[in-house]
Amino acid sequence: MSDVPSNKPYLIRALHQWCTDFGFTPFIAVFVDARVEVPMEFVKNDEIVLNLSLDACHQLQMENDWISFQARFGGIPRKIMVPVSHVLAIYARENGQGMSFPFDPSQMKDLHIADSSDAAVEKPKTNKPGLRIVK
Repeated sequence: MSDVPSNKPYLIRALHQWCTDFGFTPFIAVFVDARVEVPMEFVKNDEIVLNLSLDACHQLQMENDWISFQARFGGIPRKIMVPVSHVLAIYARENGQGMSFPFDPSQMKDLHIADSSDAAVEKPKTNKPGLRIVK
């Protein structure tokens, strides 16, 4: 059954829809490396938290492999590209309800790291303060 595609992108889309339907603000926590296109000045400890609300995002596309959109950071429009494999969690800002995902470095085996000093990346924290995991 190893040919079965991941359910992760479907769960992300479902929780985004749930947040939107009930007036919550969907946030995603993302592990940042060379494959992620985000404003690096907002990255802390190889992570960034992004607001995926319809008010904050323009041209939001949540595909099976990538999440992409345009958003303003400090008033400057930026293109955001996040591999689904790098999403650590999706949750509602208002109450912390959502889901975290295990971080699997083997999912990034196709990534060619130019700088060998980047090869030893610590596993990021996946439990955000106030995040309640829905099972």
